[in-house]
Amino acid sequence: MKVKINVGLVGFGNRGWSLMSNVIVPMTEKDVNIKGVCDLYEDRARNAAEYVKNNTGCEPFWTTDYHDITSMDDLDAVIIMSAWESHVPVAVSAMKSGKYVGFEVGGVYSLDDCWKLVHASEDTGMPCMLLENCCYGRREMMVMNMVKQGILGDIMGCQGGYCHDLREEISGGLENRHYRLRNYLNRNCENYPTHELGPLAKVLSINNGNRMLSLTSAASRSMGLHEYNITAKGKDSPLANAAFAQGDIVTTTIKCAKGQTITLTLDTTLPRAYSRCFTVHGTKGMYAEDTDSIFLDGVHNEFDYNWKKQWGNASQYEEQYDHPLWKEFSKQIRGGHDGMDWLVFRAFIESVKSGQQTPIDVYDTAAWMCISALSEESIACGSAPVAIPDFTNGRWLERNDITKGKYCLNEVCEDHTVSLY
Repeated sequence: MKVKINVGLVGFGNRGWSLMSNVIVPMTEKDVNIKGVCDLYEDRARNAAEYVKNNTGCEPFWTTDYHDITSMDDLDAVIIMSAWESHVPVAVSAMKSGKYVGFEVGGVYSLDDCWKLVHASEDTGMPCMLLENCCYGRREMMVMNMVKQGILGDIMGCQGGYCHDLREEISGGLENRHYRLRNYLNRNCENYPTHELGPLAKVLSINNGNRMLSLTSAASRSMGLHEYNITAKGKDSPLANAAFAQGDIVTTTIKCAKGQTITLTLDTTLPRAYSRCFTVHGTKGMYAEDTDSIFLDGVHNEFDYNWKKQWGNASQYEEQYDHPLWKEFSKQIRGGHDGMDWLVFRAFIESVKSGQQTPIDVYDTAAWMCISALSEESIACGSAPVAIPDFTNGRWLERNDITKGKYCLNEVCEDHTVSLY
């Protein structure tokens, strides 16, 4: 196993800069060398190179052309944190150049994007990992552990959402050069499905004995951004009269091969509290994120009409059901989003070091991201059902190439051969 790997970084907007400074640069002490940085905007690329030099002592190559990064001979991996539209072309270029690929979350614009990722990974043998941090959330992993142990019974239905007031971020897209603005102006879809879908897909063993078959999506009208821009920025502001295509609330329902349903909600342009609405409901019980509560049949039935008394009771189950990864390293985990960012990057880095498949592979990546393009099609056709492709080409029935070890998400693993420090 390699002691350190060489990485190139692409994209330094808000998210890219945060990940570089809070997660990746701290990893240069023991795990990575940052050899190159890239952003479409010269000032961002130059500032990133300066930051890396000042905080690591090593001056990386910098460029505004991602091909200069993906073609570097001494890189082991490329980490992509740029605008949604650029994820697939940069990832494909990197895989074709023999690099591992890890990229930030978002949806795709066509099924062709997903097939490009799958074919590039299969043709080159290079892993491609969506860096979906929510798969490593403490509660998500605890519930997955409970599901795999049968505590919640047979899972029948799951819900999730990306419910996050992004009105300020979207409306600041012109001055901050943020990609969300152009997407909300021109697209109407479930544009950010993987935060909620990723953990649920792992709970339901999607691509490993189960798969998603079809979806329908419906969108409300768009009013939230219009009202926000008039109220917050004034009637004469550039976006006050903009016609936003993106519906304020998008609801997507997915049917799975094993009979379960998944309901996703996108709610980012109305005033609200943050939630991912992570909910898993089985024949023996359920977990609900919004009340951080577990209901077990035969244990909590007396509270069915007085459930507020049980809000927050999930903490009582941590000692018994916390995922081994969190049990062992909860006091050492650092980085953004309560440690999720750190864990997903550790999983990726350890995969590159060992030359193994990543715990979120290209088939997961394609299946989760395709929801954006398919929901757009369903909404445009009056909420018509749309088939979800099988990117594994039938191998979901009995796959034997899934990842093992500490960071795996396909089953509950207690193999502690990899050190988190």
